[in-house]
Amino acid sequence: MKGNRKAIFGWAMYDWANSAFATTVMASFFPIFFKEYWTAGTDPVVSTAQLGFANSAAGILVALLAPILGAMADRGEAKKSFLLLFAAIGVMATCALYLIPRGGWETAAACYVVAMMGFSGSIVFYDSLLTTVATEARRDSVSSLGFSLGYLGGGLLFALNVWMALSPATFGLRDSGHGVKLSFLSVGIWWAVFTLPLILLVRERTGAVKSAPSLIIREGLGQLRDTFREIRHLKTIFLFLAAYWLYIDGVDTIIVMALDYGLSIGFKAEDLIVALLITQFIGFPSALVFGWLGARIGAKQAILMGLGVYLFISIYGAFIDDKREFYVLACIIGLVQGGVQALSRSLYSRIIPIDKSAQYFGFYNMLSRFATVAGPILIGSTALAARAMGYQGSSASRISIVSVSILFLAGGFILRRVDESRGKEEAAFLSGRSAI
Repeated sequence: MKGNRKAIFGWAMYDWANSAFATTVMASFFPIFFKEYWTAGTDPVVSTAQLGFANSAAGILVALLAPILGAMADRGEAKKSFLLLFAAIGVMATCALYLIPRGGWETAAACYVVAMMGFSGSIVFYDSLLTTVATEARRDSVSSLGFSLGYLGGGLLFALNVWMALSPATFGLRDSGHGVKLSFLSVGIWWAVFTLPLILLVRERTGAVKSAPSLIIREGLGQLRDTFREIRHLKTIFLFLAAYWLYIDGVDTIIVMALDYGLSIGFKAEDLIVALLITQFIGFPSALVFGWLGARIGAKQAILMGLGVYLFISIYGAFIDDKREFYVLACIIGLVQGGVQALSRSLYSRIIPIDKSAQYFGFYNMLSRFATVAGPILIGSTALAARAMGYQGSSASRISIVSVSILFLAGGFILRRVDESRGKEEAAFLSGRSAI
C-alpha cells in the first residue's frame, strides 16, 4: 500500500474535498453571513465574540473526542471508517445551513459547531492515514501535495461561490443572500462527491483479528490511558506537541477570524473575499514549494521560517488601512499557511510509533482543536477588554490581533528544542516494545 500512487492520489483528494468547507464556510461566508444576516443589527464586537465562542465550542467537543476515537480506530483498524462517519456528519450539517432564516444565529451557530466537529473529526483519521499511504522519505512531499490540492480545490469552488454571491442573476437567484446560502449547499455536495477517491483507492492493512465494537471501545480507552503515560516520558513528542499547540493556535485563529477582523476595521466584504481568493491560489504552489524546502533543509527549519513570517503578519495586520495592504497581507499568508500545516503533519508522523498513528494523531488534532478554543477566545476577549478600557470601534479589534503574536514567539522557541533524530529513536523503541 505504501508508495502506491493511486492510494496517494485518493488520500490527497480528501484535502480537495474538505477544503471547500474550510474556505467557503469557515474562513469566508459563515463569518460574513453570521455578522450581516444571522446577527444583523448586533454590535460588531458582540457578534465577533459570538463567532469566537462558536468556534471554541466546536474545538472543545472535537478535542475531547479526538484521542479517544483515535485509540479506538487503531484497535479496530477503522481509521477510514471513522473518517467517513465524521465526513458524513460534516456534510449534513453544512447543507443544513442553507435552511436557516435571517436572525437565526443560535441555530446557525449550532449547525456550524456540528459541521466543525465533522470536519475536524475526519481530519484526525485523514492525518493518521498518511503513515499508511506514504513512506517516511516521501511524507513531506505527500503531505504538501494534500494541502496544495486543498488550496486549489477549495479555491475553485470558492471562486464559483463568490460569483454566485456577487452576480446572483447570472445563476437565476433572487439576491446575494440566496447565493451565499446556496454556496453552503454546494460545499456539502462537493465534500461528499470528492471523498469518493479516498473511499475507492485507499485501503488499510488487513490481517488483524477483528473485534466486537464494545471490545474495541474498551481496548481503545485502555490504550489511550497507556498513551497518556507514554507521552509524558517521550520528550521529543511532548516538546513538539507543546510547540505545535502554541503556534497552530495562531495559524488557526488567523484562518477563522481574518475576515471578521477585516469587517470590524471597516473593509467591505467583497474586498475581503478577493483577499481570500488570493490566499487560496498562492497557497497552491507555495505548499508544494514548502514540501520541496522541507526535503532540502528539514521540516523543522522550514516551519520556523514560516512562523517568523506569521509573527510579522500578526503585527503588520494591526496597522493596515487600505484594501491594497490587506491584499499584500493575503499574499504573505498564502506563502506560508499551507507549508506550516503540511510540514507539521509530516514532521510529527516521523516521531510517533507507526502502529499507533491514529491515536497519536488524535492527540495532535486534540491540541489543534484546543488551539482554536484559545485563539478565538483570545481575540474576542481582548477586543471586549479593549472596549471596556475605552477603545472604540476598529481600535479594539486592532489591539486584539496583535495579541496573537505571542503564540508564534512561544511556539517557535519550543520547536527549536525538538530533536527529530531522538524522536525517531524513541518511537522505534516504543514500537519494538509494543511488538514483544
